Amino acid sequence: MLEAIRRAISFLRHRQILHRLGVAVSITVIGIACYVLYHMLRGIDVEEVVEAIKQTEPRQIALAALFVAAGYFTLTFYDLFAVRAIGRVDIPYRINAFAAFTSYSIGHNVGASVFTGGAVRYRIYSAWGLNAIDVAKICFLAGLTFWLGNAAVLGLGIAYHPEAAAAIDQLPPWLNRLAAFAVILGLLAYVVWVSIQARSVGRGPWTVGLPGGSLTLLQIAIGIVDLGFCALAMYVLMPKYLPMPDEPYVGFVVVAVIFVSATLLGFASHSPGGLGVFDAAMLYGILHFDRQMDREDLLAGMLLFRVLYYIAPFVISVILLTFREVIVGARSKRLRQATPGLDAEPNREAAYVRKRGDTGA
Repeated sequence: MLEAIRRAISFLRHRQILHRLGVAVSITVIGIACYVLYHMLRGIDVEEVVEAIKQTEPRQIALAALFVAAGYFTLTFYDLFAVRAIGRVDIPYRINAFAAFTSYSIGHNVGASVFTGGAVRYRIYSAWGLNAIDVAKICFLAGLTFWLGNAAVLGLGIAYHPEAAAAIDQLPPWLNRLAAFAVILGLLAYVVWVSIQARSVGRGPWTVGLPGGSLTLLQIAIGIVDLGFCALAMYVLMPKYLPMPDEPYVGFVVVAVIFVSATLLGFASHSPGGLGVFDAAMLYGILHFDRQMDREDLLAGMLLFRVLYYIAPFVISVILLTFREVIVGARSKRLRQATPGLDAEPNREAAYVRKRGDTGA
């Protein structure tokens, strides 16, 4: 069965069917998002949105910023876990944290995060002797942690509150709950599968060993905590009132399910920062779940979230990477001046940096 799947994937890659399918999916998702945004933003009063932003309590913004920071802190364990999984225990946590923060924040904003984030990671980890294959393995394992966390949050969230997913996919709640249980069972089956014996994917030097059962559970936990903090940041910026005092507030589980769904749609579109796609899915999901919520207030909270989660980390990452390049460049120049013939040894900079015990970050 597995061999048949491998052959089918190989055939699809050879014919470039997967690539064309991916492009078609991206264009379709972006097109639908533009259509939804156009209809949902018609009649929006920009002045009311600006006023809603101004009236947002500083305490809400500070709390959301704290949750965003906690989410990015959790992201650093993606790289720490992945680097340890490929056997490089000599690379300190601060380097893992720097690589994770900059690669994710830049990848999220530029788009095509597999390539942009991978390029940032390679620039940082190559100074520690890691080659392109090693970095590819790190990206794969970090991505695996992310997807396992997404599957767990969606599975558990939809199983508990299937109506939240119905606001996005418009499917009956019972069908959403059935799908959620299928996802949960799939996760459990995967944990059992990697627990029975050592598993790996890929061929030759590209072979990656999959973490065992206990480590996979750790991966899932890291992903859940990361997404939980991000959803909390979005939740605290949501309008906290309804016109009808006897109506319940939009609960955290609802926001979390819609948030994760919107995030995945944003990744599927490959648009920078999920721009347009994430926003359309959030607006559509929340407003369909609670039609009485004020659109201007909701849009104000989403704009604040985008500033805190996307724009601010991106600016910080660019500044940090710029400083790193300046410092590493200056050290390399001093070393070339002190050691004639260094240009003939392209790997000397990496050895020098490792000897110093940092990457200039």
